[in-house]
Amino acid sequence: MTSSEQAPAATPKKTSRTTSKTAATKATVKPKPVAQSLHIGLNAVSPAHYGGWSGDLAACEADAADMQAIAKAKGMKPTVLLTAKATRAAVLAALRAAAKALKRGDFFFLTYSGHGGQVADVTGEELDRKDETWCLFDSQLIDDELYLELSRFAAGVRILVLSDSCHSGTVVREVVPVHAANGAGRPRMMPPAIALRTYRDHQAFYDGLQREVAAQAGKAGVIDPDSALAQVAVDSSRLTAVVSTFAPAVILISGCQDNQTSMDGDFNGAFTGRLLQVWNNGGFTGNYTQFRNVIVAGLPATQTPNLFVLGSAAGFLTQRPFTV
Repeated sequence: MTSSEQAPAATPKKTSRTTSKTAATKATVKPKPVAQSLHIGLNAVSPAHYGGWSGDLAACEADAADMQAIAKAKGMKPTVLLTAKATRAAVLAALRAAAKALKRGDFFFLTYSGHGGQVADVTGEELDRKDETWCLFDSQLIDDELYLELSRFAAGVRILVLSDSCHSGTVVREVVPVHAANGAGRPRMMPPAIALRTYRDHQAFYDGLQREVAAQAGKAGVIDPDSALAQVAVDSSRLTAVVSTFAPAVILISGCQDNQTSMDGDFNGAFTGRLLQVWNNGGFTGNYTQFRNVIVAGLPATQTPNLFVLGSAAGFLTQRPFTV
């Protein structure tokens, strides 16, 4: 071999230190959050379950479609259940599938547009002895059931719930809604007489649901979280005591106060229509609290959306709405 000829340099072997550094770098890369959504809109319910009442509304399906559009724009994988497809089985299956799939840091967006109702409380959780419900097509979903389903999501999952209905979960529920009393518009509220008849006709079913939820949650005889939260400010230290075992972080913005009714419209519900205006196709840049406050500013005094939180939602509240 001449002096000008040299053996090719050996390829340096990766040291354990290099390998460890590469592995550590990979370990620190956080996976991108996954986002799913469920949009429920009912322009009617089945008279077979609701004592001959069909509960006709005009804009709930449109509300669900518009919420789906926001979800798609933000990169979420949406599921939409409209009227006859918005059954108890379908809604519960969708909630449970999302709870199983989503992990810490992920996002779940849940919307409901339709009638709110009531059934008698048999487990002693409600001070007024009534549980609030979402009126699904073939039967009602009780608020305690919804709470239990949300509690099954993993710790650190962020859940946003928008409910355009008469569904507040508070204790002052006997006041006649202003619009209903005046006979103006279409309130998204199951009439009390229909609510009573529906519960009477299916009492064993609804009583059984409540007892099953109480048994699973192990909270019979304790005031339900919605009722307690509705009586305190979002930043109150009492929230920690109420929801200390609630793993996900939940923000609920409801369409109205407990003594009011969410109103239907020709194109959107009053709450959803105002929300879309404020969101402005993504032009809104504030946080969730500001979002709710600006929505309130554009609605009449007879309908004032409320904001509740469950779990450790302080950081969640500071985010821009619909941020995945």
